[in-house]
Amino acid sequence: MTAIPIRINGFTNETLQWRSWLQPVRMDQATAQQLAVLDESHPQARTSDYYLTLVHQPRMLQHRSTAYNAIMYAQGGLPRAERELGAMVVSVTNGCVYCTSVHAQRYAQLAKRTDTVEQVFTDPSRAGSTERERAIARFAQAVTLRPHTLGPDDMAPLQALGMSDEDIIDLLHATAIFGWANRLMHNLGEPVQSF
Repeated sequence: MTAIPIRINGFTNETLQWRSWLQPVRMDQATAQQLAVLDESHPQARTSDYYLTLVHQPRMLQHRSTAYNAIMYAQGGLPRAERELGAMVVSVTNGCVYCTSVHAQRYAQLAKRTDTVEQVFTDPSRAGSTERERAIARFAQAVTLRPHTLGPDDMAPLQALGMSDEDIIDLLHATAIFGWANRLMHNLGEPVQSF
């Protein structure tokens, strides 16, 4: 699917770069441990300012990457497109332009459509082309905006739509890790927009 550029409310599905405010580790100065952790983390980690900044603390990056990869790419449970939808809603809610662009692209590739992407960019509290998508978006916002009051009433709409406990836990993990990921992105650097 060829991505049609979407730009709404400062968010986009276009590929962005990210620039660190700290000095990323230089590849010619990286330790063997840092190189190994980069290779375990992501296929483009050796060229990404984000990973090259996080690898200043290789063990922390290793733990972060293990958790992230297990949550977002695990087999079974919630379909991957729905995990990406949760990540996109959280990222828009938190104002993380870079994470939003990445997960909008992934959602559109997996779902093979962009209508929900446009809806999330416009108003995540009303986003979703199906009742299930709307329930996922509302839950992701609840996790982001009021984690301290999340309860059974927030899960009931998901259960009513046939989501299993495993699916709901997968969605909770995907949305929670993006609260963390967004904060890392916001506090360590900024997206580079070319439009």
